[in-house]
Amino acid sequence: MTKEAIMIPNRPKTPYSPGIKAGDYIFVSGQIGLVDDKGRELKGIEAQARQCLENVKQVLEAAGSSLSDVVKVTVFLVKADDFDKMNEVYQSYFTKDLPARSTVIAGLARPAMEVEIECIAYRS
Repeated sequence: MTKEAIMIPNRPKTPYSPGIKAGDYIFVSGQIGLVDDKGRELKGIEAQARQCLENVKQVLEAAGSSLSDVVKVTVFLVKADDFDKMNEVYQSYFTKDLPARSTVIAGLARPAMEVEIECIAYRS
């Protein structure tokens, strides 16, 4: 099986790959939504969840895939009270052949982070 790091041009350098393509699978690292594509800080669960999913979409597209290939999603939320609002945003991105999903309430790496989303896609 071949393994390839997925890199995104113009993204800040990190000590990990935004995604890894391994055989027919694409593993997308946890994506956050602290800033939009214009560098503006985002606050609120809806804005951050939307940006997380836009970032996931960008990594998948760089790997030659799309959200329709996603088979498993893990959502990390800081507050359980944000579940319904996050879910509304999530449902606008995944509408058909819904992937399996776990949602975990957890502390995240930065105080301003409200949500982080990772996924696995399958593209044969």
